[in-house]
Amino acid sequence: MKLLSDEWIVADEKNCPVLGGETTFSFGDAIKYMKRGLKVKRKGWNGKNQYIELATNIRYINPDGDIVNPEHEAIGNGAIAFVGTSGVQIGWLASQSDMLAEDWVFVE
Repeated sequence: MKLLSDEWIVADEKNCPVLGGETTFSFGDAIKYMKRGLKVKRKGWNGKNQYIELATNIRYINPDGDIVNPEHEAIGNGAIAFVGTSGVQIGWLASQSDMLAEDWVFVE
């Protein structure tokens, strides 16, 4: 009889804060956490204070000076925002290494 799912992560001294480790997770989990309002980052990112978060209620001013709120029925009005030393980048795209990494962590 199998007690653990293949998706479960067994707690140990590397991944459990109670045992002295740090919680890390996949990009898929990072997306789930951002949708819950949390900020996440890669341990492997070199820049200090860099992270990503969910941006909502995005709008812009077009050349005519009109404020446009692009609310799409099918896709909503949200994007991933990258926050770094140069400011905020709306619509950040993950690299393949970011998507495959298992070193995502919570931002304090």
